This record gives sequence, C-alpha cells and structure tokens, in this order.
Amino acid sequence: MEKTTLRLELPSDPRWVSIAEKKIEDILIDHAYCEQKAASSCISLIIQYPEKSALVERLAPVVAEEWSHFERVLALLKHRGFSLGPPRKDEYVARLSEILVKGGSREHQLVEKLLLNALIEARSSERFKLLSKKLTDPALKEFYHELMISEAGHYRNFIDLAKIYRRSIEVEARWKEFLAAEAIIMKTLEVRADRFH
Repeated sequence: MEKTTLRLELPSDPRWVSIAEKKIEDILIDHAYCEQKAASSCISLIIQYPEKSALVERLAPVVAEEWSHFERVLALLKHRGFSLGPPRKDEYVARLSEILVKGGSREHQLVEKLLLNALIEARSSERFKLLSKKLTDPALKEFYHELMISEAGHYRNFIDLAKIYRRSIEVEARWKEFLAAEAIIMKTLEVRADRFH
C-alpha cells in the first residue's frame, strides 16, 4: 500500500529497516505483542459497544485475524529458536493516546478510539511494506507482504466504521488532525531496533 492510500504524512525513517534486520528477534517479539494488543483492542471495543451491530460484525473477524497473526509470529520466534520474552513499553501508542479528545458522547468516544486504531493499523501496514521490500530473508519478506495487505484492510475498516457513527466530513476533519499529530510524534521518536513502531 502506498503512502497515498494510507495517507500518512511522514514516512518511517529509512534507517529503521536496516536496524531492525540486525535485531530481528527483538522486532519479532515486539511484533507479537502488537498483534496481541490489536486483538485485545478489538475485543475491548466489542465489549464496550455491544449494541453497535456494525462494529461487532466487522470487528469479530478482525479479532480472529489479529490473533492468528499473533500465533504466526510466535511460530516464527520458535522456528528461529527465540522465546516470547516480556512486553516492552509501546511509546508510540502511548504518545498517540494523548491525541484522544476526552469527554463527549459515547459515539464521540467510539469514533476517537476507531481513529486511533486506524492510525496504528496504517503505520503498521507501512512498516510491513518496508520489511517486505527490504529484508533479505525471503520467508519474512513474504510474511510481511501478506500482513501489509491485511493491516491496510483493517485501517480502512476502522475508518469506514467511524463514518457510520459520525458524519463523514467530521471524520475526515478529525482524521487529518490525527495524521498531523502522528507526524509530529514520528519526528520525535527515537529510531530503535527493539520496537516495531
């Protein structure tokens, strides 16, 4: 997926892939936890908004898909002789969470959460694309190409859901604010080998 599709304002630092490849164990561990958190986030939304039938119907399959990705990353770790290890603090997501506007109606809070998830999925898809193009390991290149497509679909899914619960023009305006804030975050985050984001 190209930048024009994902609409990210700032691409990842090109140094990240070469750094990541040298510390692939750390990247795989962090990636596993990212997939686990993505599944948990969808479950949390379903639990918080069970009356939103479109949300439940669209996110239930995403839970299964994200958990499948988690299991596949665990298998990659095992195949390479690595263990899962403890989770690491996700500074990227912590900083993104500060973008959320607190208060307002349930629908307002839902749309904020949907857009947050959309942004995480968009950035993940962009990083998967980098890995699929730049890694030297053919199996990992293929794996990340597949996941790039999947995560881009999840990003679109969250945006579409947001437009069910708020007017499209309002979602677009808020999404631009998210993108601008995320670009600032990306400029200031340290490029690290042990973090997926």
